[in-house]
Amino acid sequence: MTPHRDIIVIGGSAGGLEPLRRLVADLPADLPAAVFVALHLSPSHRTHLPEILSRSGPLPAELGVHGHAIASGRIVVAPPDNHLMVRDDHVVVVRGPKENGHRPAVDPLFRSAAAAYGRRVIAVLLSGALDCGTAGFMVVRARGGLTVVQSPEDAQVPSMPQSALRHVPVDHVAPSADLGALLARLVREPLPPEQAAPSPEPAPGKPPSEATAPLTDVVCPLCQGVMTEVRHGDFVQMRCHVGHAFSLDGLMQMQFDHLETALWAGVRALDESARVARRASHSQRVPTLEDRARTLENQAEVIRRMLLDPSWPGPRPG
Repeated sequence: MTPHRDIIVIGGSAGGLEPLRRLVADLPADLPAAVFVALHLSPSHRTHLPEILSRSGPLPAELGVHGHAIASGRIVVAPPDNHLMVRDDHVVVVRGPKENGHRPAVDPLFRSAAAAYGRRVIAVLLSGALDCGTAGFMVVRARGGLTVVQSPEDAQVPSMPQSALRHVPVDHVAPSADLGALLARLVREPLPPEQAAPSPEPAPGKPPSEATAPLTDVVCPLCQGVMTEVRHGDFVQMRCHVGHAFSLDGLMQMQFDHLETALWAGVRALDESARVARRASHSQRVPTLEDRARTLENQAEVIRRMLLDPSWPGPRPG
């Protein structure tokens, strides 16, 4: 049998559901490939994504189950709060460290598929914020797989496709209406002769240069561990020894989220201190305590105005 590309891995985030539905609607019932999907999901709710995808097209979809054998003509979806990966012809579901604040995340799926199947992989990146999937695309590309991106103009949230196009020589760019037919054609094309053996790949989930990556002066926002800086060309990832990983944009968003939480906590603490000082002033008749209450209220108001100001430098929009 002529070898062909028979592993399709799809990643998406905000705005990714509708293009995913359109894509699977156009896949044929006899697709000679297995499909794996990592869509950023809420960790606290049961997902109906397998049912939605099964109704959208001819292929049955199911949640990934650790250890299940990989089979063509089926769609496997990452369960909430778990990473989906592939290894040795079976599905891997692990509750591993979050990447860019997400679990499931796109990059672990892409990396593991590239490590296990090399040139047989087609990676697809759909609508989403920030730059998840770019690092995984790089590994797929390095191992000889194909990369496909939803057209940014067609994406509800174009940041993920734009990042991939900015950092990776993408093989195909198409609107969501054309992705299903494109994949159906690509999986039936015979693999071209291999030009050179791919470079050795570390264990799935570990970036190639982590062992020699320099330490930084930045700590992980999730576990406070010291982070290393891993460079893939001009694309930078920060990773702690636990395995939490962030792109620079993802790390910046996480830090801004934590900063906003800390500042609102500061406003609350200042307001409460002012109320306590005013009560003490009234009960003890100490004028300086009233002055202290006003000072605390003014300090709280400064922070509150800063947070509510539209020009406050929060995360860049996706």
